[in-house]
Amino acid sequence: MSAGRMKDGRARSPFAIVVMVLLSILWFIPTLGLLVTSFQTRDSALTGGWWEALFMPATRAWTFENYRAVFEMQDMGNGFLNGILVAVPATIIPIMFAAFAAYAFAFMQFPFKDLLFILIVAVMVVPIQVAFQPLLNLLGPNGIGISGQYLAVWLLHTGFGMPLCIYTLRNYMSSLPYSVVESARIDGCSNFQIFWRLVAPMSMPAIAAFATLQFLWVWNDLLIAKLFLNNDNTTVIVQLQQLLGTQGQGAELLTAGAFISMVVPMIVFFSLQNLLVRGMTAGAVKG
Repeated sequence: MSAGRMKDGRARSPFAIVVMVLLSILWFIPTLGLLVTSFQTRDSALTGGWWEALFMPATRAWTFENYRAVFEMQDMGNGFLNGILVAVPATIIPIMFAAFAAYAFAFMQFPFKDLLFILIVAVMVVPIQVAFQPLLNLLGPNGIGISGQYLAVWLLHTGFGMPLCIYTLRNYMSSLPYSVVESARIDGCSNFQIFWRLVAPMSMPAIAAFATLQFLWVWNDLLIAKLFLNNDNTTVIVQLQQLLGTQGQGAELLTAGAFISMVVPMIVFFSLQNLLVRGMTAGAVKG
């Protein structure tokens, strides 16, 4: 394979390479600033920009105290566990239901099919904040009484995540060869067998792509976790917000805690990044 060509034989674009390098640097700079600030005392961080600490490290007070204080002041281990207990089901449940719906929209015929799909797409533009008050009434003591439990946030993230999941998976499934589905039907396979044995395995890149995005969204969610969970089972992101304090007195702890909270999303992203790219690009070209 020539160094000037990609795996598919196309020539590499120098402009695209330069743009990607610049974007990577722009994305990396805030993370670097967060890391540098997390190892400084509060007074040291306030004396100037974090970039000055890189060029003049001797003028700053460096410490590991911020990380130690984070684990001592907040039960971060419990927060990580709660975050996983929220994020994993809230990722699997919407994908499970949306995959069946996407198969129906892609390969089945039923009344008002196009209208229902348009309505699902339209729901994506509605801000989730407008639903919080009625949902607090529905899930709270005046309703079914599950507010403060994991089930409440699972249902909320499922409802808010399913429209985009259906849209993404339906577009990807529509790009699959329809002849394969027709051949399976001629052989006597039911819709469930076709979905489970053919369509779902072929759609795995798109499923993994949405699973990555959904996990990152749920893990980094603050509003739903803060409103619908208790202090006993709240997530690590809510604990980070509480570190800041009412007047910003815990800003140096927030940088350390934020960097710690990045570990799990980074592991998930780098583990599924190849499938993420394949799923997003394939689902974007047809539908």
